[in-house]
Amino acid sequence: MTSILVTGGAGYIGSHTCKILALHGYTPVVLDNLVHGHEWAVNWGPLVVGDLSSREVLDRVFKVHNPSAVIHLAAFAYVGESVIDPSKYYTNNVICALNLLDAMRRHACEKIVFSSTCAVYGTPECLPLSESHPCGPINPYGRSKRFIEQIMADYGKAYGLRHASLRYFNAAGADPEGQLGEDHDPETHLIPLALKASLPGAMPLTVFGTDWDTPDGTCIRDYIHVVDLAEAHLAALHYLDTHPCCTFNLGNGNGHSVKKIIDTVEKVTGRPVNWETGPRRAGDPSRLVADAFLAKQKLGWTPCYQDITDIIGHAWQWMAKHKRTAT
Repeated sequence: MTSILVTGGAGYIGSHTCKILALHGYTPVVLDNLVHGHEWAVNWGPLVVGDLSSREVLDRVFKVHNPSAVIHLAAFAYVGESVIDPSKYYTNNVICALNLLDAMRRHACEKIVFSSTCAVYGTPECLPLSESHPCGPINPYGRSKRFIEQIMADYGKAYGLRHASLRYFNAAGADPEGQLGEDHDPETHLIPLALKASLPGAMPLTVFGTDWDTPDGTCIRDYIHVVDLAEAHLAALHYLDTHPCCTFNLGNGNGHSVKKIIDTVEKVTGRPVNWETGPRRAGDPSRLVADAFLAKQKLGWTPCYQDITDIIGHAWQWMAKHKRTAT
């Protein structure tokens, strides 16, 4: 079977992507240093434990497995941490991506699907956000992703690299079959934090501001199911067979406020969420919603899980059945 190299394939989005690849007849080869990934999440192909900083590791992976393409998800992804320690983010996210791209050149691997982010846009000038919106990232995390997009464009012109950038909005949910789910340490995503805050004796969830210019005063975000994200990676791989490059937003195209998420968590779990109000976070826009029409038009991709109750329900199913045994 055709092998696809998935960097960061032991992580949240990466593991779901590997499952989708395997279901469609590919062999996902996971390269992960397991700093944030989990060995238990690698079930559909070989795991190579190693770091993208190592030329030796990269050359060995390409020689042994001969992947036809790369899906690059390995990155540090905490916005606040990137502000405190930008060197860590530029070294890991940018320099390691360069190492990967150069390894692809050495081994004549010409296709890459890149895990980007809506953070490349910065503060929205208009909503919903389309791919034509100006890019002006406001933190090192967003800038690191934007740098890689620009580097891939240069490699495309100079070396013939075929590249896709997928700009995610808020990844959420879990494998509907219960095999995979979200297990970050520290956890920063709203839905798992709200689910945890519904458990007896849990620490309260902090809601960062209740005085935003939104109908209920809390921030609005676009939540996209992790399985829908995984399906989009496969669609982008196929798109690159006939197109040299592309950039797509991945979101549901509708937003939900923090209070709406809390209300839905209470409905799904049957428990009250323990939450408290905190100060606004610097740099937080009041609303972030995707215009994902281009991905639907060009990739033939449509999210299957657009109901926020289903997204939260799958996350709760995972947490209730598997969270305590995950390490």
